[in-house]
Amino acid sequence: MIFKDVRNGRPYPEHNLSTRDWSRIPPQQVRLEQLVTTTTVLELDRLLSSDSTFFGDLFPHTVRWRGELYLEDGLHRALRAALHQRTVLHARVLELDALR
Repeated sequence: MIFKDVRNGRPYPEHNLSTRDWSRIPPQQVRLEQLVTTTTVLELDRLLSSDSTFFGDLFPHTVRWRGELYLEDGLHRALRAALHQRTVLHARVLELDALR
């Protein structure tokens, strides 16, 4: 299994972070096996695109909520890492547990 779980939807409260807000969170290593996805659908063209990060953040966005680590944005990056046999990737982690 690549991810801890695959879900459809975000169980955590809305955080309203902008792209600029996300860029202030330093990336850290996360294990793919700890991630819970928030979507069950992947657009294959995003996975296969060589410039998939050209208009977006280089690092996936994850949210820690109630002890779980949810992959909010960057599923194609996480799957690409898994296809390259990597078990970790660098991601930005928003600690919602700490804000509550």
